[in-house]
Amino acid sequence: MEFYIENMIKLGLAVLVGGIVGAEREFQDKAAGFRTIILITVGSALFTIFSISMDPDNSRTRIAANIVTGIGFLGAGAIVREGGRIAGLTTAATIWLSSALGMGIGAGELYFVLSATVVTILVLIVFPFLEAQIDRIRETRTYRIVIKGDNLRKLTRLERAFNDCSIRIYEYHQTKTEKSIVSIWHTMGSPASHDRFVNGLMRDKDIREFDY
Repeated sequence: MEFYIENMIKLGLAVLVGGIVGAEREFQDKAAGFRTIILITVGSALFTIFSISMDPDNSRTRIAANIVTGIGFLGAGAIVREGGRIAGLTTAATIWLSSALGMGIGAGELYFVLSATVVTILVLIVFPFLEAQIDRIRETRTYRIVIKGDNLRKLTRLERAFNDCSIRIYEYHQTKTEKSIVSIWHTMGSPASHDRFVNGLMRDKDIREFDY
């Protein structure tokens, strides 16, 4: 009976911890939200509890390793490519972390898991403000610029325009078609610098099209 009560406490804590983390993801309208994070945390806790009860001497690390591997595939499904950017990395990391919290609960590290949950919520809620401050200082963009005709000198002028706007180019390549030159520029600079460069592109009659 005592073993049953202990496991029910662990199960309840897994629901609580998963609910706290999942509520933040749900509020941000992410793919893995309230119910998903709860189920991940509870599932990881149950796998850990069962591994300890079924084979306490041999299977703990094996089950833990399989949880880490399996949850990695689940997290990978939350990562998507949107245009030139990768989205869903934070959600995937949250899924991975939630499984670790569940494993900790199943192993009986209740106080440590509660402390880790507080740290997790701080990272998810407070750190985005710090991230926003960093984004105000610098932003990475990938520009795709199509130039009319075969004016190769225009590429040199584009590179000069990036430099004039204080935008650093860390990678670029070009392809040529019969009617145009398509160039891809991977850049880094302040949002204001990017806006100034985009305004210049909008006024340039030699630019057939561009996007970023």
